[in-house]
Amino acid sequence: MLKNFLQMRLKGLVVLAVIVLLLPLFFNNPFHYDLATQIAIFAATVVGLNLLVGFAGQISLGHAGFFGVGAYFSAVMTGTYGWTPLPTMLVAAVVVALLAWLVGRPILKLKGHYLSMATLAMGFIIAIIINNEGWLTGGPDGMSVAPFSIFGWELSSFNQYSLFGIEFGGDVAWYFFAGFLLLVAVWIAENIIDSPIGRALRSVHGSEIAARVVGVDTSYYKSLVFVVSAVYASLMGSIYAHFSGFITPHLASFEQSIVLITMVVLGGMASTFGVILGAVVLKLLPQVLADFQELEMMMFGLILMLTMIFMPKGLFPTLQNKLAERKRKKSEEQA
Repeated sequence: MLKNFLQMRLKGLVVLAVIVLLLPLFFNNPFHYDLATQIAIFAATVVGLNLLVGFAGQISLGHAGFFGVGAYFSAVMTGTYGWTPLPTMLVAAVVVALLAWLVGRPILKLKGHYLSMATLAMGFIIAIIINNEGWLTGGPDGMSVAPFSIFGWELSSFNQYSLFGIEFGGDVAWYFFAGFLLLVAVWIAENIIDSPIGRALRSVHGSEIAARVVGVDTSYYKSLVFVVSAVYASLMGSIYAHFSGFITPHLASFEQSIVLITMVVLGGMASTFGVILGAVVLKLLPQVLADFQELEMMMFGLILMLTMIFMPKGLFPTLQNKLAERKRKKSEEQA
């Protein structure tokens, strides 16, 4: 059974890799690459958040704060102090990890609504600091970000050439880089889930008291997964900052935190590939509904509400269950 479970996860990763490789065949302009890159970045972010919310059962309504810290740390250190992007991202991740550990130890002792309010307050504090410290962050006006480069090679200045009918340039290079990061994020998350750490997280989600009885250090594991999810957000925040070239405090806002948590819930909590689907849907819906103009937000909310009413477990788990049920009925009919 465990072998089949692991094979299913490996197949999922292979399918995702194939989708990432083949999607450019359907792209017609740079906007498609830009949108797909954003989806990959936010999908990788919520893959980390899902470890905290979906598997450990700990709510976070301020996770965009870590995303914003990663973005602004990279923007400030590369733009103002001349650091190179890659080391800056790693240092930002370490800073965010320390911040998440210090903040997480006390607030993760809370439960339910109290935990939600504590994480919400944390996000508000980070957003206020970014918004008010204009001398460093540019304040409400935002700030520009230096181009991303690896060993002196800038993604945005990738030379144009054609391969299999695809025009390769900076937008294409960014897409494949973000797609690669998404695959790495999924691979790491899947390994965590299948490890003793993942089993400890699921036990905390199931019953924290029972987990303590069998010897699980619940405080440690909750803090650990909080740190891991924060590092995911920080790294992707840094990547997003260099990709967009300009950032504003909105990245760390409450609204952005709600978008992230909605991606997890909509796609399916405790489902790595489900939250990726949630990110895809939530990023594509505004584009699909753009023609409705003033009705766009109302239609957007209605679709989300109906989805959660008729698919309370999320899109991916519901579709999985329906396909499994159809396959079972078909096999019974053949028998």
